[in-house]
Amino acid sequence: MNIFFLTLFIFVLLYLTLNWFIKTSSAKISKTIRTLTIITSIVLALIMAYAGRFIFSLPFLMMVLPLVKTKAGFTLLQVLRFWSLLRILKNSGKFNFNQSGSNFNTQNISRDEAYKILNLDPGKRYSKEEILNSYKKIMKKIHPDISPELSRLASIVNEAKEIVIKDSA
Repeated sequence: MNIFFLTLFIFVLLYLTLNWFIKTSSAKISKTIRTLTIITSIVLALIMAYAGRFIFSLPFLMMVLPLVKTKAGFTLLQVLRFWSLLRILKNSGKFNFNQSGSNFNTQNISRDEAYKILNLDPGKRYSKEEILNSYKKIMKKIHPDISPELSRLASIVNEAKEIVIKDSA
């Protein structure tokens, strides 16, 4: 337990020092320091997990994930949510990654699938504004204007939105 508190103290001290240094440095130094902080945090989380402190390292790692960005500008958590959406659609048979052309599966989406696609709980009642906010968050990432290859995925999300709005009325 003492190792955890010592590690936490060192991390907080390192964070405060780096935070002060980042505010007074150039953009390149800031980016380098941020990368080093992320790598150090992940290494500390792995050491804590190895030492049998997994219960403490999981929140620590989840705290670091929003800081890590991909080259496309998405955080790792956004990438994981997008991957989850694709997995739900693939498992339901609504989206086939190997097809091309207009030979798509045209089954209707079930109510529960529609809620899962929009990251909503099927057991709760949502207002139209809440449904549209969830829909807009997803469409910002998969809109066909961003990438034409995602047009089928966008149409599935549109269909899910319509089903959930009809269900909430």
